[in-house]
Amino acid sequence: MPITAFLERNARLRPDEIALVEVNPAQQPDVNLSWREYTLIQSTSPRKYRKEITWREFDTRANRFANLLLSRGIRRGDKVALLMMNCLDWLPLYFGILKAGAVAVPMNFRFSAEEIVYCADLADVRVLIFGPEFVERITEAKPSMHVGTYFFCGDEGCPDYAEDCLLLKRYCSSSAPPVELLEEDDAAIYFSSGTTGFPKAILHRHDALTASAEVEQQHHGQTEKDVFLCIPPLYHTGAKMHWFGSLIAGSRAVILRGVKPEWILQTVSEERATIVWLLVPWAQDILDCLESGRLRLQDYRLEQWRLMHIGAQPVPPSLIHRWLQCFPHHAYDTNYGLSESIGPGAVHLGMENIRKVGAIGVPGYGWEVCIADEQNRPVGTDEVGELCLRGRGVMKCYYKNPKATAEVLSADGWLRTGDMARRDSDGFIYLVDRKKDVIIVGGENIYPVQIEDFLRTNGKVADAAVIGLPDDRLGEIACAVIQCKQGTTATAEEMDAFCLSLPRYKRPRKIIFDTVPRNATGKIQKNALREKYGALRIVEAETTK
Repeated sequence: MPITAFLERNARLRPDEIALVEVNPAQQPDVNLSWREYTLIQSTSPRKYRKEITWREFDTRANRFANLLLSRGIRRGDKVALLMMNCLDWLPLYFGILKAGAVAVPMNFRFSAEEIVYCADLADVRVLIFGPEFVERITEAKPSMHVGTYFFCGDEGCPDYAEDCLLLKRYCSSSAPPVELLEEDDAAIYFSSGTTGFPKAILHRHDALTASAEVEQQHHGQTEKDVFLCIPPLYHTGAKMHWFGSLIAGSRAVILRGVKPEWILQTVSEERATIVWLLVPWAQDILDCLESGRLRLQDYRLEQWRLMHIGAQPVPPSLIHRWLQCFPHHAYDTNYGLSESIGPGAVHLGMENIRKVGAIGVPGYGWEVCIADEQNRPVGTDEVGELCLRGRGVMKCYYKNPKATAEVLSADGWLRTGDMARRDSDGFIYLVDRKKDVIIVGGENIYPVQIEDFLRTNGKVADAAVIGLPDDRLGEIACAVIQCKQGTTATAEEMDAFCLSLPRYKRPRKIIFDTVPRNATGKIQKNALREKYGALRIVEAETTK
C-alpha cells in the first residue's frame, strides 16, 4: 500500500494525539537555560519556539495542499519540488504532493541558484514550493527555469511571482483528494549528494517508500510510546525514512531546528525523546562538551532515551566506545544505505550486536547483499569487493539517464553501490571505502576510511579526511587533512610520530591542517579537498617518510 495510507490510518485511529512537534531553540528567550532552570519559569514564559500538530491536523493539511495542487492542474506523475528548511509544514506538504498523485522532488537547502536550475530542469519540475530563506536564490534562478507555478511557504515576504500556499490552503477542501495511488506509481525523486559534480535524479516508486518504513520499524521496534528526535534535513532520505518508523507506529516525532549539543540534549530532555539519529560530527560535539565539562548530564532528563543510532557515513569505532562510556544504558545501531536504495536500512548492525561495533552489519529486513568483484562474482570471506544490494527499496532508475542507470542497476535488480566492503566469518559486513576514493600507492590499494578512523583516536583530532595526491614516483600518495579539536594545536611531526604504528604503506605522506568539509548529511566532501589540494606535488623527502 502507499505510504500515505499510514497517515490516513493514524488520523482515523488517533486524531487528537500529537504527530509532529517543531522546536527552534534559537527563538527561545534564554537558550542557555538547563532543563531544571527552565522548568522553574516555563509557567510564566510561554514556549513560543515550540509548535505542534495532531495526526488529524497533519492529514488535513496534506489533503488541503493536495487539493490545491489539483486545482492548479497538477496530475498524476507531475513533478513538484520542495525547497524548504526543516519545519512543521515540510512533511504535510510532502504528503500533500503524494496524495495528489504527483512526484515529490525534495531539494537540498544548500543548492545554489545554478544547482536549483539544473535539478528543476533535470526532474521536469512543474511546481516549486519554497520557504522564505530561498527567495533570493529562487528569484535569481527563475528566469532560467521552466517551472510554471511557484508557491511560497512562510509567514511573510512572498514575492510577486509566487502564490502564498498557506493562505490558499485555507480555501481548499480538507477531504481526501479523489486520487487512487498504486504501489507501482512513481512517488519521489531524490538527488544524489553530488560529491563528484552535479547530482543525478533518483526515481523511486511508492512501494519503495513503504518498504523503507517497514524496514525501519522492524529494525528499531518503534511503538506508540516512542518519541523520535529528527535533526538531519528532511530533503534527505535518511531523516525521512527513519521517521517513517514513527509513522507506522503512530508515535510522535520532534523536528529540531539546530544542532548545538546543548540544544540536542535540552530537546531530548524536554520532549522526552526515546530515539535520536545523529550524524558523526554531532555525536562528536556532544561528547566533547560532556568530556570538557561544558555540559553536564545531570542537568537533563535523559533516562527515557533508549536508542542512539548513526548512519550516512562511516562511523569511527572509537566514537561509539566513547559514547557508550557516557551513555552505558543506550542501545546503539548503525545503518547503511544510499539514496538509490531509499536511504538507511539496506544493511544494519542491529541493536543486539554491539560487540561488532565497526561493522555496518548484516543485510537489513527484506534485503539481499552480495560483495562482488569486477566480473560480478562473489568474493570470499574477508576479501574486498563492491557491495551490491537487491530489494524493494532499490530505485526505479536515474531519471532521464539510462546510461548511468545501466552502469549500476542490473536487469535482475542488483544495485552496485560503489562502496568497497568485506564480510567476516560471522557474516558481518565492514565498509572499506568508496570505490572512487581508493588510493593506489605504488600498486598498493589504500582505503582512506581505515586511516581516518585511526587518526580520530588521537586526542587532539576532531576530524580527519584522507585523499590521494599525485606523485611522480608512486602515482599517488595519501594526504591526511586534519581538523584539530577546539583549543588544541598539533604539528605534522606529532602526527607523523602518531602514525608510526600504522603499516608503512598506510602512513600519510603529507599532513595538512584544515577544516574537514562535510555536507548536510555528514559526508566528507572529498571533491572539495581534491580541488583545493589536488595540484600539490609532494617532494621526494616527503614521499619517503
